Formats: sequence, C-alpha cells, structure tokens
Amino acid sequence: MIYLDNASTTYPKPERVYQAMEKAGRTLAVNVGRGSYGLARQAFQLMEETREQICRFAHGNDTAQAVLTPSATIACNQVLGGLEWKREDQVYVTPFEHNAVMRVLYGLQKQYGFEVEELALDPVTLELDQEKISYQFLRKPPTVLVMTHVSNVTGGILPWQEIAELAEKSHPIVILDGAQSLGLVPVTLKNAPVDFYIFAGHKTLYGPLGIGGYINNRGRKLRPVLFGGTGRDSLNLEMGLSEPGGYEPGSRNITAIAGLHAALKEYEQISVKTCLEREQELRRRLIKKLNHLSRIILYNPAGTNVTGILSLNVEGYQAGDVGRVLDIEHQIAVRTGYHCGPLIHKYLKDEGYGGTVRVSLGRFTTEEELELLVEALEELCTDNF
Repeated sequence: MIYLDNASTTYPKPERVYQAMEKAGRTLAVNVGRGSYGLARQAFQLMEETREQICRFAHGNDTAQAVLTPSATIACNQVLGGLEWKREDQVYVTPFEHNAVMRVLYGLQKQYGFEVEELALDPVTLELDQEKISYQFLRKPPTVLVMTHVSNVTGGILPWQEIAELAEKSHPIVILDGAQSLGLVPVTLKNAPVDFYIFAGHKTLYGPLGIGGYINNRGRKLRPVLFGGTGRDSLNLEMGLSEPGGYEPGSRNITAIAGLHAALKEYEQISVKTCLEREQELRRRLIKKLNHLSRIILYNPAGTNVTGILSLNVEGYQAGDVGRVLDIEHQIAVRTGYHCGPLIHKYLKDEGYGGTVRVSLGRFTTEEELELLVEALEELCTDNF
C-alpha cells in the first residue's frame, strides 16, 4: 500500500515508537499516580518527563504546563469548555477550523448565546485577509480567538502570530490548534500571544493514537470539564486544579505516553525545519506533474507557506469514487470527503464533487510513490466520462 493519508494519522511511526510502546506494555503498564511502589513511580516519572518534553519542544513560556488527554479533540473540549463564557463574548475563528473546534463552539454557543464570526479570507488566494481582519477586530473586538496553525484541507500554514498581534489591543484569550503542525512546522510559544496550544500525538509528532493534549502557555485557569479520580486528595469531592494532573481524571494511557515520549526523542536526530522543507519540495514536484493533467482541479493556496497536504478533484468523478479507484486498483490510500472542515468548502466550491481528494505526504513518503499516484490519476483523466 502507498499511504498518503498522513494528515489523518501519520503512518508508519519511527521504529523507536513501536519499541517504546511494546516495552511499556510489558514492563510499565501500571496505573500512574495510584501507587506508592517503585513501578508506579517510574511510570509517573515518564509522564512528567513527557509533559516537560512537549513544553520544551514548543518553546513554551517558563511557566507553561502540558495537560495530557486521549486526543486533540478532548483537549479542545477541555479548553473551550473550561472558559468562563458570557453572552456578550465575541469569538473569531478561521475558515479552516476542524470540527474538533467548531462543534464544541456550536454546542457552547447554543448554551451561552455568544457570537462566532469567521476571519476574512481572500477566496482567490485562500489566504487570510489581514486588512479586513483588522477592520473586523475594530468593529467587534474579540474576547476569544481560535486559529488552526495548519489547514488539514489545503495544507496552508496560517499567519497566526500576525493575527494574534492584530487582536492584542482587546486582550483576547488566544487558542492555537497545532494538531497538524507540531513536529512539522517550527513554533515558538515563548512570549507569544497564545494562551492554549492544542497538540495531537498521532499526527505530525509521529506518536501513537490515544494521546494528545494542550499546553497552558500563560497560566490561565480553566473550569473542569471532566470529573473523577486523579489519585490525589481522594476525600475531597472538588477537582484539584492546582497542577496539570487535576485536569486528567481517570487512568492514564501510559503505553501511549511512552510512545509519545519516544517520538519526541526522535527529534534529537532530525530537524523540524528539514522535515517541512522535504514535504514542501515533494509537494511542489507533485503539483508540477499534476498541472499537466487537464482534468485535475487543485485547491492550492497562493504562496509557498504550506505543508505536504494537497486537495484535488478529477473532473467527471465524485471525490469518493476517485478514492475507491485509487485504493482498489492501485493500492493508494488517500482521504476523500469534507475532512471534518465545515467552513472552508464554501470557498473551494467542491460540494458538487462531495468534497475533495486529499493527498497528505509524510516523513516516509517517497518520490516514487508520488510518481505512481500521478500515473493512476492520469489513467482516470484519460477515461471517457
């Protein structure tokens, strides 16, 4: 199989991740924070080291703390659900947000009645229109600003820092979704106008499924969203929120944490910048070849500030049909549909195709695999329809 669905979940993982998870499953799979014996202390130490790794890796503030969750979606629920909402709040989102953000906001909006507005987008370049956004912030100052770092539909890297700085005058709570970026796009949160940074272990960090979280970069307190045992202060029915563990009720997935720890160790040998540059070069070569196919429609942001995600369609075919042909006849795995992105598709005007065919490159993608993809698409383009 040629795997080109890395935006969903990177695959395969580095060998050290598999080895770390197997070792943890055999030798360390006890309940973290629930025992005074040595093995439980070892597991707790691994968890704390992983928290510190994440904060260092994202270059967080000195006081930044990482909360570990089962996924980035759970992290979004905890961060957004943990804010003190008011009816008069003004929330801004980019048109690229994932349903991990938008469905949470929709549920909270129905409960509290605040307003949610999209940041202005140039429909031709698919880039945020900073001049119009400045006017939006002047007209209705933001209290909460939520931005994805990288679009999981187009691959565009958003200018989050510039947008956050435009909003600074009104001191909003800023939430940055790094699920598609941490480990691939360099980020520095130290002294940046970001309160919470969401991450996913199983995507660009090349860790396992079952682990994600968020970095509380500026020490804002959140209300608890999840309740239960943490292994501490058990006679107290209040959730203890003085430390990250207070936001992590239930048994921790120490096997997945071990995998994430190993994935982060991998970056001692490789460079995030080099990973991004390689994906960008492969993407450029792929686009150059696809441009020679007359029936290929590319949804490509202007400029070069992109990752290895590329959405396309083939005239005469539904996106889902293209995905099935690539899978059954060529053993090429891509993602088709709307990719959990509820807002961006009105700009792409792809509803007639049932969304897009998303090709997402990864650390282990080769140029030979992309040649085979182009050949398969060329066959489709030359078929009668």
